[in-house]
Amino acid sequence: MGYTHSITVSLDWEEAVARTKDALGRQGFGVLTEIDVRAVLTAKISAESADRIGDYLILGACNPHLANRGLLTEPELGALLPCNVVVRRALDATETTIETIDAQVLSRISGNPAIREVAADADTRLKAALDQLRGT
Repeated sequence: MGYTHSITVSLDWEEAVARTKDALGRQGFGVLTEIDVRAVLTAKISAESADRIGDYLILGACNPHLANRGLLTEPELGALLPCNVVVRRALDATETTIETIDAQVLSRISGNPAIREVAADADTRLKAALDQLRGT
């Protein structure tokens, strides 16, 4: 079972991160959290371990209107939020991969028809953000 949507783009690291945030913003998502996995691995394990992973950023993306609808329907949904978006790149790579959660996973976990509608809307928006990035 797949749980992400993924694209690979010919953008350098900084530009890929900036354009990903912009594409998410155009779909109504704000970035609530940023986890620099490489920095965490460097600090907690070793620079060598971090280098094997490469540049790796986890963005916690949230569309407030969708989150509100979902949480009013099913308060436990908060355990599955925000929608994670990953921007990653091997240190010697010339391309960057961007992955979003397949928001339909939320509806499969919940089983609630109202959550299915929210998840479908979120998934459509996340895929639209990836489509925007694909066109760059």
